[in-house]
Amino acid sequence: MQTTINHHWQRFTLKQKLARYSVYLVLVVALVQSMQTVEVIPEFFFDAPEQMADMFGRMWPMEWSYYPLSVHDAIVETLNIATIGTLLTLIIAIPLALMNASNITHSAWGHWIARFFLVSSRSVNSLVWALLFVSIFGPGVIAGVLAIAFRSVGFVGKLLAEALEEVDMGAVEAIRATGASPTSILIKGYWPQVLPAFFSIILFRWDINVRESAVLGLVGAGGIGVVLNDSMNLFQWQRVSVALLAIFVVVILAEILVVNIRKKLI
Repeated sequence: MQTTINHHWQRFTLKQKLARYSVYLVLVVALVQSMQTVEVIPEFFFDAPEQMADMFGRMWPMEWSYYPLSVHDAIVETLNIATIGTLLTLIIAIPLALMNASNITHSAWGHWIARFFLVSSRSVNSLVWALLFVSIFGPGVIAGVLAIAFRSVGFVGKLLAEALEEVDMGAVEAIRATGASPTSILIKGYWPQVLPAFFSIILFRWDINVRESAVLGLVGAGGIGVVLNDSMNLFQWQRVSVALLAIFVVVILAEILVVNIRKKLI
C-alpha cells in the first residue's frame, strides 16, 4: 500500500506574515500622523504651478551683464572654499582614519575617540556647521572653509579607514618582519595599497564639496550663495537666473573633471 504525502508550500509563515503586516500598519500610521502635523495649505499647494510659471517668467531674459560684475568672482570663491576645505579635511581625517582602522590601532579607546568625531562630523549638516562658524568667525570665506572641512571629515575618515582595513596584511607583515619603523610600514606597506581608494575618495568628496559650497553663502559663509541670496532678497530674478545657471555649469564641469581624473588615476 502506497501512502501519498501532500506538502503545502508557504512563502511566509504566519509569524512572518503578522510581522510584515505590522510593519505596513506602522508605516501607514506614521504617514497619516505626518500628514496631519505638516499642515499643508491646499490653496498654496494647488497654486504652486502657477506661481512657479510666474517666477520663471520673471527670470527671463537673463541679465548677462551681471555675470562679470559679481557672479564670476563668487564662483571662483566657491571653488576655493571647496578646494581649501577638502585639503583641510585631509589634515584632520587621516589621523582619525588611522585611529579607526582596527588593523592599525588596537586600542579600544582610540577606536571610540575616532568614531565619536567621525560620527559627529557626519551627523551635522554643512549648513549647520556654517551657521556655527559664522557666529564664531563672522560672515566670510573662513566660515565656509571650516564648514566644508568639518562636514567632510566623517565621510573621508570612515571610507579611508575601511580601505586601510581591507589591505593585504601579508605585504605589511613582510615589511614589519624586516624591523621597519611604524612610519615605514605605513608608507611602504599600507599606502601603496590604499592609494587608488584614497584618490577616489578625495576626488568624490571634492565634487560634493563644490555643490555644498554653492549654498553655504545663503547663511553668510561666502561664495556664490551670497550673490544668490542678495538677488533673491531684492527680487532681482533675472540676476537669480544667471547665478543659478553659473552654479549648474560649474557643478557639471566639476563632475566631468572628476570622472576624467579618476579614469586616469585609478
